Amino acid sequence: MNNGCNRWQIISRLHLILSAIIICFMISATGLVASAAEMPEIQRRGYITVAVKDNLPLLGFKDADGKLQGLEIDLAKRLAADLLGKADAVKLQPVSNRDRLSVVFNHKVDIAIARVTATESRSRLVSFSVPYYMDGTYLITKDATVQQINDLAKRKIAVLNNSSTIAEVRYYIPKAELVGVNSYQEAQAAIENNSVAAFAADGSLLSGWVREHPQYRLLPTKLSTAPLSVVMPKGLQYDELRREINEAIARYIAQGWLKERIEYWGLVNSQ
Repeated sequence: MNNGCNRWQIISRLHLILSAIIICFMISATGLVASAAEMPEIQRRGYITVAVKDNLPLLGFKDADGKLQGLEIDLAKRLAADLLGKADAVKLQPVSNRDRLSVVFNHKVDIAIARVTATESRSRLVSFSVPYYMDGTYLITKDATVQQINDLAKRKIAVLNNSSTIAEVRYYIPKAELVGVNSYQEAQAAIENNSVAAFAADGSLLSGWVREHPQYRLLPTKLSTAPLSVVMPKGLQYDELRREINEAIARYIAQGWLKERIEYWGLVNSQ
C-alpha cells in the first residue's frame, strides 16, 4: 500500500514539475510577461507597455546598433512622455503580425502601435485610436516611361498573392496583366529583371524602398486608404487611457508633429 501511495506521489510531483516547466517555457518563448493596465495603474507603476514591429523599415525596425527606430517608435515614446512625463517610460515589445491584436485583447501589453489598420471586424475585439497615419496602396516602379497609372495599361504589375491589392489594381487599371508574387523580395527581383513594370503594395512599406533605392518612384495616385491606429483594450475601465491617447494624437496632428515625423522618415505623406 505504501509503495502504491509513494508511486502516485512521485507521479503527481513529476506532473507538477512538468507543468511548471511547460508554463515557464511558454512565457519565455513569447516574452510577453507584462499585462494591460488601467490609466491609474500605468501612472502608479511609471511605464506603459507597447507592442511594436521591429522589421518594418520607417515604421518600426532595428537600426545598425539594434535599437528600435521609426515613426511608430517615435509615437510610442511621445505618448509615454505626455502620459507619464518621460519619453523612456515605455517598454517596447516586438510582436509578429498575427499577435498584434491578441496581445492587447489578452492583456499582455497596454497598447499596440504595430501597423494595424482599423477595421470594423477588428473593432469587435479591440478599440482603435484616431488614425496617426493614413496608409494605402500605391504603385512603385523604376521604369522612366511610367509616370502615372494609365501608363501601366497592358503592362505587367506584380501583386502579392491573395491580397486585397489585386482587386484595387484591377479596378483602376483593368487592362494591366497581374503577376502574383509571394513576397516583397520576389516583387523587387521581378522589377529588377524587368519582368514586371511595377509593384502594387502598401505605401508605408514601399516608401522604405524609395529611401534605400533612389531609382524607385511611387506613382502619385493612391489606390486605397488604410488608417493606421493605436490598438487599445475594450472595457469601461480603460476609458481614461483611450481618451488620453486620442486627445494626444489629435494634438500631434493639429500641431504638425506627426507630419514632421512622417516627412523625417520619408513616408509618403497622406495626412
